[in-house]
Amino acid sequence: MKYLIVGGVAGGATTAARLRRIDEQAEIIMFERGEYISYANCGLPYYIGGTISERENLFVQTPESFGKRFNMEVRTQHEVVAIDREAKAVRVKKVASGEEYTETYDKLVLSPGAEPVKPPLPGINSEGIYTLRNVPDTDVIKAYIDKHNVQHATVVGAGFIGLEMAENLHDLGVRVTIVEMAEQVMTPLDYSMATLVHQHLKTQNVEFYLNTAVSSFSKKDGERLNVHLNTTRTIETDLVILSIGVRPESKLAKEAGLEIGDTHGIVVNEYLQTSDPEIYALGDAIEYENPIIGKKMITYLAGPANKQGRIVANNLVRGNEHMYKGAINTAIAKVFKLTVASTGVSGKLLGEHNIPHIDSITHSSSHAGYYPGAEPMSIKISFDPKDGRLLGAQIVGYKGVDKRIDLFAEAVRNKYTVYDLTEIEHAYAPPYSSAKDPVNIAGFVAENILNGTTRTIWWRDLVAGKTDDYFVVDVRTKDEAELGGIEGSLNIPLDDIRERMGEIPRDKKVVLYCGVGLRAHVGCRILMQRGYDQVFNLSGGLKTYEHAIQKQSNEDIFANNYIGNDDNIYRKTKQPEEQQADVQVTVEADACGLQCPGPILKLKKTMDTVQDGESIRIKASDPGFFNDVKSWAKMTGNQVVDVAQDGSIITAVVKKGSKVLAPSRTVQATKKSLICFSDDLDRALATFVIANGALAAGHEVSIFFTFWGLNVIKKTDAPKLKKDAISKMFGKMMPSSARELTLSKMNMGGAGTKMMKNIMKKKNIDSLDNLIQSAIDGGAKFIACQMSMDVMGVQKEELLDSVEIGGVATYLEQSEDSNLNLLI
Repeated sequence: MKYLIVGGVAGGATTAARLRRIDEQAEIIMFERGEYISYANCGLPYYIGGTISERENLFVQTPESFGKRFNMEVRTQHEVVAIDREAKAVRVKKVASGEEYTETYDKLVLSPGAEPVKPPLPGINSEGIYTLRNVPDTDVIKAYIDKHNVQHATVVGAGFIGLEMAENLHDLGVRVTIVEMAEQVMTPLDYSMATLVHQHLKTQNVEFYLNTAVSSFSKKDGERLNVHLNTTRTIETDLVILSIGVRPESKLAKEAGLEIGDTHGIVVNEYLQTSDPEIYALGDAIEYENPIIGKKMITYLAGPANKQGRIVANNLVRGNEHMYKGAINTAIAKVFKLTVASTGVSGKLLGEHNIPHIDSITHSSSHAGYYPGAEPMSIKISFDPKDGRLLGAQIVGYKGVDKRIDLFAEAVRNKYTVYDLTEIEHAYAPPYSSAKDPVNIAGFVAENILNGTTRTIWWRDLVAGKTDDYFVVDVRTKDEAELGGIEGSLNIPLDDIRERMGEIPRDKKVVLYCGVGLRAHVGCRILMQRGYDQVFNLSGGLKTYEHAIQKQSNEDIFANNYIGNDDNIYRKTKQPEEQQADVQVTVEADACGLQCPGPILKLKKTMDTVQDGESIRIKASDPGFFNDVKSWAKMTGNQVVDVAQDGSIITAVVKKGSKVLAPSRTVQATKKSLICFSDDLDRALATFVIANGALAAGHEVSIFFTFWGLNVIKKTDAPKLKKDAISKMFGKMMPSSARELTLSKMNMGGAGTKMMKNIMKKKNIDSLDNLIQSAIDGGAKFIACQMSMDVMGVQKEELLDSVEIGGVATYLEQSEDSNLNLLI
């Protein structure tokens, strides 16, 4: 029997090795278009970044050693260019010479893999723009970095490979900007989980744009690359890595007349046979029915490809005895200090396919909280509302993510229910887990939802709902609530809820929240058993809510001056011990493993034990502590001397100050607050002339946009949104963006406005668009009035990405610390 195998990486090499192990007499020839076979494709980014120091370590086998060990021909740099199914032969081209020849087969195996997407954008073939697929790509990128002294790189696409490349370039000391067209990184994740990754990227000094696409590239001789964005922005860079996605290499199969599916993958049956029974296919090039949702999909993962290789070899030699059950897309990635993993189908994809499901988020620790080193872990699961069958799981955390996702993967693959999760038996000792493992906890919460013990509500429901729809209760302690919470909520600490029940209406939907959802669940049970019939727990608590509603992207952190000798703009993060070595610390405190409010309460109790002027050092693993410690210190009149993050551990040094002289209550003469009430062009110009002047003088500036002023900060390319009739009417009557504003006087049907713009241009005066962008680049805070937005039917998606949403209280907070307040 003569077997030909097309493709010598992952699936192809596995098939060949297995074939020889079960059929010593067969003739086996493996063709590989490239120079290398059986290499660690997934390790390529880590070789570029220096984590894998030896290039040779990438290779599992050389063509020579593989051929000798398994007694087969390994023909590298031989490309199979055509298949003659009738003659059962392939046409092969020698890459080096272009010479072609024919080779016959009894059985043919196709493992061509996938190729990176490279859209036909202007300038995309410029020097310095690369994709990463194989070892030669890796060599070229690494050589380019060394030769050109790359200081800044732009990664286009924020999938798993894109983020791995961003991390490894960052590890080289290269400043990194990511451009992603979607609203989030890592699109296989649900948005609520991706927001955790967004906030972590910010702590690593990574610049990233979301909802942004590249429109073209340009490069002049001797100059740097220009990446032109669809927002009219341009990024100057030294290197571009394209990680937009991949597509199956199915051209060979298609030209041979094999069936190709809607995904453009090669169609195979349960035995991994193509539409020609003499030809099998596997790996990234095939489409196969997803066993969870029954839809044809392609799985771009090395694990399934290797397992498929074993199945194909068995079926080739022993007949079709081994059926392939499909892949559930279990994946894991290291993203700087985080570990991100998923399995099964996300809630987002289930929704797109109209598959009924319930989502639930829980926040746990990697092991027992009282044992040192416990680190946070966020878990989201999706399950069937009828029988509780687990459909998917996602985890974002630090330690122990890998073993939990493996448990979830087996549960999904074997059609376990969330009830089964509650009974999963795991090895328990304080350094490794808790008596109730995070997987169990996810099951307990899901079980409560299914049997009606608790009802949950999502952060989107609160954001999208009207204020009158819900009565929101914060059951955290008073100290926690003072650090901030959901606007308009009433703080009733959990331990006081029975005595203060009279403050909670019975004729409204009551939403309870706490830090992560546990105390709110207890509060819900109290109210439900005392006659409240519309009580909901905010899924994931304030931790999920705050991550989801805040600004996700991280543009302009390099402020266009990232090249040069200013080491203060960007530097490797020092270890906390290095940064704080010269600080005299009186007391050490360890809040690691404690969930919110634990770290803040520990901070407060420890601070109460020291005298004014003395400092404490406290460590915590709750990600929210990085900002909470600053807020708490500002409120209480203490001083954060330093705060740093190493992995998941946040270390802060806080100096005790006088509450009488609390710095948060002293007027800061460097802050200026403006209110933009008008959408007249001249008034808008005045607003931004003043704002930019203040920024240039080194002042902090906040601008509160209310009523007609909202039109000034609308996007020029705002998406089409669903609106009611009144909102649509308002929209037609108002300017769609700053470019449509007119003068308040002498407009003359638009002629006056045109004259004004021409005069400004001739006199080299910045346009309003440029003034707005200058204010953004200068760090001005834009706040849109929520009430005005509701009245006028303006939605957040219509406004510039840098705009925050707030109310009167937000403006008053800004103006309180300002010595200039202007209404324009």
